[in-house]
Amino acid sequence: MAMTSFSASAVPSLNHTLVGIPSPLTAAAGGPRPAPGTVNALFFDAVERYERADALLYKVNGVWEPTSHASILTRVRHIALGLARLGIVAQDRVGLLSENRPEWLLADYACLCSSVTDVPIYPTLPAEQIPYLLNDSGARALFVSTPEQARKVASVRAQAPGVQWIIGFAAGKDDGCDYTLAELEALGAADDSRERATLFKEQALAVPPDQLVTLIYTSGTTGNPKGVMLTQDNLCSNVLATKATMPVSTADTALSFLPLSHIFERTGDYFLFANGVRIAYAESIDTVPVNMSEVKPSLMMSVPRLYEKIYARVLENAVSTGGIKKQIFFWAKRVGERWADEKLTGREPGGLLGFQYRLADTLVFSKLRERTGGNIRYFISGGAPLSPEIAKFFYSAGLIILEGYGLTETSPVISANNLRDYRLGTVGKPIAGVEVRIAKDGEILTRGPHVMRGYYNNAQATRECLTDDGWFHTGDIGVLEDGFLRITDRKKDIIVTAGGKNIAPQPIENMLKTNKYVSQAVMLGDKRKFPVVLIVPDWDQLEKWAARNQIVWTSRAELMNMPTIQAKVEKEVKEQLKGLASYEMPKKVKLIEHDFSIERGELTPTLKVKRRVIDQTYKAQIDELYAGAD
Repeated sequence: MAMTSFSASAVPSLNHTLVGIPSPLTAAAGGPRPAPGTVNALFFDAVERYERADALLYKVNGVWEPTSHASILTRVRHIALGLARLGIVAQDRVGLLSENRPEWLLADYACLCSSVTDVPIYPTLPAEQIPYLLNDSGARALFVSTPEQARKVASVRAQAPGVQWIIGFAAGKDDGCDYTLAELEALGAADDSRERATLFKEQALAVPPDQLVTLIYTSGTTGNPKGVMLTQDNLCSNVLATKATMPVSTADTALSFLPLSHIFERTGDYFLFANGVRIAYAESIDTVPVNMSEVKPSLMMSVPRLYEKIYARVLENAVSTGGIKKQIFFWAKRVGERWADEKLTGREPGGLLGFQYRLADTLVFSKLRERTGGNIRYFISGGAPLSPEIAKFFYSAGLIILEGYGLTETSPVISANNLRDYRLGTVGKPIAGVEVRIAKDGEILTRGPHVMRGYYNNAQATRECLTDDGWFHTGDIGVLEDGFLRITDRKKDIIVTAGGKNIAPQPIENMLKTNKYVSQAVMLGDKRKFPVVLIVPDWDQLEKWAARNQIVWTSRAELMNMPTIQAKVEKEVKEQLKGLASYEMPKKVKLIEHDFSIERGELTPTLKVKRRVIDQTYKAQIDELYAGAD
């Protein structure tokens, strides 16, 4: 399940929101649902309505190259006709293994318009995990992006005998591909004509709303991935409902960098395309800061990790400069917090506070906006927890972050904040057509056109989460407050100590990640006597502190095992978590040298922690923390 966003505020004790605490059923609905529709109709409408020359931007040899709506339509048709020449027919499955780039969009729309079900695969997946997805879905063909991705697939191709053709965007036969995309398009172009173009559009628009569009395999935290079956109307309804609350126009530019293989970015890009927004594909995750300065986006979707990194870097720059600049920054931060408190309660700050804020904006906040390209109207956040402290800081700097919530199984958006209806620390109100209900055990249930058809080839898993009357069990714990949804944790992540105390780990981990010495934090302790926390330090910060204190080390492993360093991090953890109930406070801290990673299976592709994997991977270190405990 993906795009889940947790934004519980830091409070003295968190147990009152947890599973097992009886509460009455509460419900909210986001208004009437849009009429059933298709993504295909949105596609043709956008192409004909906007006709812009720079619908897409992609950097080639250091230059941002545009792709027009007209070119997109022609290439989508040629790819679709090329697939038909290979024998791909309606309801066949075709894999899609690629980083974000225009060809991803072209191949996707070609499949949708041909009633072919595509199967997106995360480009970060190791080779050995790919055959399961291809075999379970029954994929007959596979698009790949680069020579590296093609060679990865070639190494395991024998394990997926059903795949008859591999088509490379920027890879060829030497890399294990059967066709290049150019060759496939040439096959389709040979069959094209004015009459064929008319027929192609008619057939695409005749696809019914309940047509299966895609199988998206959830990363999961245990067991094999499950293929989420989403229909044309699942995705279309989400786009239309979001359109009613998120203001965009053809003047906007969005920087796309989250994986299109994830439902958050994919539905987001459908939304952007349907509204004529220019979409610029970032070169990579690492180049996002540079690409922001080049493209100057007005909109961006991201997981909280980006905002955490920006926040940490801003704090570090302020501290490292020292002197008067440091004092000005922290003065401005305090002013911004007071200003935000006034704005968020509906009051307009004036008088001395208004004057101070204008000065703080000139001296500090305007420079932060420049670092994001100077043109951001708002960010959209999903996929993982966002700290309310970080959200308030961005808000005070004139960079509003609209948190939303949803899952792969819900296409994905269930609820979202918007510029007209915004409450910090929540994930907003349900969007149009979406019902939300809080069960007696605190679990969030949802029903509406956004809910998946079920899990492919897995009726048992479908029955476990989807009721006969259409209510989907999200697995998340939350509350409704004046119609706003607040998420407190994952139901399966709740830590129940040996003493029977319930602890929500994610808000606590969120609080820790705002500390400048902490890069990543994972709290554990289920069925144990007390909670503990694994900390991956922000090594830049910790090494600078060690150098200032004249500590000598030869490796990070040596540094983190020094009693002085251990005591420093433990002190930071305790100070950061002041106000927690005593049973919620981690009693011991273990430092981990390397970041938790997707490649080692410790994080999902959307950077959510696989708590059980980490518990198993670091079992020896965790057991040491409990050794001798009374």
